[in-house]
Amino acid sequence: MPTPRFALRRPVLGAALVEAMATLLAVLATLASVRMFDPSSGAMVLAAVLCLSLARSQLDRDLRGRLEAAWTLPLLGLAATGVDLLLHRLPWAGALVFTAGIALSIWLRRFGRMARRAGSLIAVPLVAILTTPYAPHDSIAVAPQWLVPILIALLALLWVGVVHALFRVAGWLPPALAAQAAESVRESTLRPSPAARMALQMSTALACAFTLGFVCFGAHWAWPVLTAFIVNSGNRGRLDVLHKSLLRLGGALAGTLVAGLVPRWLYAHDSAAVALILGALFIAVWLRPIGYAWWALFVTLIVALLQDYLGAPSESALLLRLVGIASGAVLGVAAAWWVLPVRSHDVLRRRIGQALEGLSAALDPTQALRDDRALRRDLAAVEELAAPFRSGRLLLRAVQRDYPPSEWIDLLLACRADALRLVAAGETPPAVRRAVGTARKALLDPPRLASALAELRAALRTAASALG
Repeated sequence: MPTPRFALRRPVLGAALVEAMATLLAVLATLASVRMFDPSSGAMVLAAVLCLSLARSQLDRDLRGRLEAAWTLPLLGLAATGVDLLLHRLPWAGALVFTAGIALSIWLRRFGRMARRAGSLIAVPLVAILTTPYAPHDSIAVAPQWLVPILIALLALLWVGVVHALFRVAGWLPPALAAQAAESVRESTLRPSPAARMALQMSTALACAFTLGFVCFGAHWAWPVLTAFIVNSGNRGRLDVLHKSLLRLGGALAGTLVAGLVPRWLYAHDSAAVALILGALFIAVWLRPIGYAWWALFVTLIVALLQDYLGAPSESALLLRLVGIASGAVLGVAAAWWVLPVRSHDVLRRRIGQALEGLSAALDPTQALRDDRALRRDLAAVEELAAPFRSGRLLLRAVQRDYPPSEWIDLLLACRADALRLVAAGETPPAVRRAVGTARKALLDPPRLASALAELRAALRTAASALG
């Protein structure tokens, strides 16, 4: 009998709860530190956004990463402040620089781990611009204006690193090096490369969103731009972008409705409004691993509450906000669909191939050392694609009986527990290795892949059962 999906999610929810607690503590500590020299709303929002981005990107996971971020992030934060200034003084020039910076951060991914780290560092302060209110002069700041973003970046990095280190020492978070221990770079045969395609798609979506925002949305130009960025971030193919855009729209609608129900008098009480925003942030971080829809809902709620708190718009602006979000989603999907598109099926088959290659290596009898970390990572990469394909299966159920891609995912993930058990036991059953080879050959003949994966699952179960 298959394990209920909720039961499978309970460990994920537990780990995500710890990560959400660490993120919230880092945010609170950074806000308290920043408040001592700049208690303005713009500085507070920048601090929170940088903490959230750093906690998610895990740039502090090792000493080298912390040192790299410590000297580059403040400089990039200062540069991002200049981009922010351009966006408000010379909007079109600012949009050009912002788009080029985001595209560069994506394009760098093709050059390996170090380049990806550099891309993450570039993206963090730029993304903060979209949710941070512009404040060119603020008399309440104690530090010079140019020094404020540098101090905020350093404090965010410091507190994220300190909180993560304390949680690891307590055993609440995994060791710092676990996430990157056996990382390898696999070259794609797709030309132009996936990173180049995603960079061009993002550039197109952002350019169109900026144009639409400046022309049609005035001071609220960031609404379509932020959505276009979100739906194209981490692009895993056309279906993934479409899936995220629908979730973003659903989350935006729910978040905007909830924000509209918040009593207007609440914004007159700073502590109550801030507590509500931080509570929504905590829930967003906690629930993201079990579904992007939760993240979309609560992030939209946060942005809505934040924008209302900083300058509450009229009720009519709620509809304009939804129109801006919908416009950004459409532009993001259009860019992913027609600008050097990446087929989701191809992405899925490549990741399944990587997982089968990892399983074959883990079961190789000539290997003395059994290491399942690469296999776990490859299976997790396949699982990342599950939601869009499962949603597609639900939508197509009325017109066709089967939807092979979602079946491939289900069959492969059903092999995980038995495969890891065999690797841990050091077993290399010939029948399993033959089934893995058959499945890898079936990748070239997709109609046979489901039956080959089913045979692999059966072979793994038989071998695992023999262990007792």
